[in-house]
Amino acid sequence: MKIGVTGATGQLGTLVIKELKKRIPHDEIVVLVRTPEKASKLGVETRKFDYSNRDGLTDSLKGIDRLLLISSNEIGQRAKQHLNVIESAWKNGVKWIVYTSLLRADNSSLSLAAEHHTTEQAIIDSGIDYTILRNGWYTENYANTIKGAVEGGAYIGSASNGRISSASRADYAEAAAVVITDESHKGKIYELAGDDSYTLHDLAAEVSKQSGKKIPYKNLTEGEYIEALKSFNVPGPLAEAIAGWDVSASNDDLYDGSKQLSQLIGRPTTPLSESVREALKKL
Repeated sequence: MKIGVTGATGQLGTLVIKELKKRIPHDEIVVLVRTPEKASKLGVETRKFDYSNRDGLTDSLKGIDRLLLISSNEIGQRAKQHLNVIESAWKNGVKWIVYTSLLRADNSSLSLAAEHHTTEQAIIDSGIDYTILRNGWYTENYANTIKGAVEGGAYIGSASNGRISSASRADYAEAAAVVITDESHKGKIYELAGDDSYTLHDLAAEVSKQSGKKIPYKNLTEGEYIEALKSFNVPGPLAEAIAGWDVSASNDDLYDGSKQLSQLIGRPTTPLSESVREALKKL
């Protein structure tokens, strides 16, 4: 058996490989990456793999039985790139695709949802066995902004009182490794999120508690948040996307209380307090 993992040198992919190496022989793992040199330290078979290179993908997937398709990071190009991978997987006789999608991709207002849902449908329509991992928000998405909040004296956003059920990348990576090594998960769609939820007010309070500094959360309108991000040299399109994601969060699109993630990994998901603690250590 060969398990291929796309994007294996990315932040999520690296953690997935670490988890897989705990579970299966290393010679059953194949990392599929754009720059093979970056994967040299992973200690497993490496193949060049570029989502956009439709012709080259076919050779890269030869002999792969199970494919963990970690979504491309090129927003706006994802659907096209993923379709290239799915077509090549079908041509090579890949038996099972596990895809990292987005929480409630079929009805979320997040701008990211459409490409994920298109990919989900393409995988299902391909006739290949599938499992869809609808990953919620990474806690790191917010933890990575803690430094700026502490330095600026406030946490800003446009998520209002929306609840966020985030989990760490390590949590999602472990779930992916659990699923792709157990065929009982075939044909299932999982909504994955953290056990506990919080608002950005709660996040600011936790940062205040642990840092010893008063860091309030200031809720801005979408337009105000866009302008604030631009003032920090965030490119316009990205600023608009980030603010839009916060607006979706205000509608609870990043909330899920089913605890399917902790059920998959057999332990509680990483608490917000731990992620904040780790982020503050880096300041």
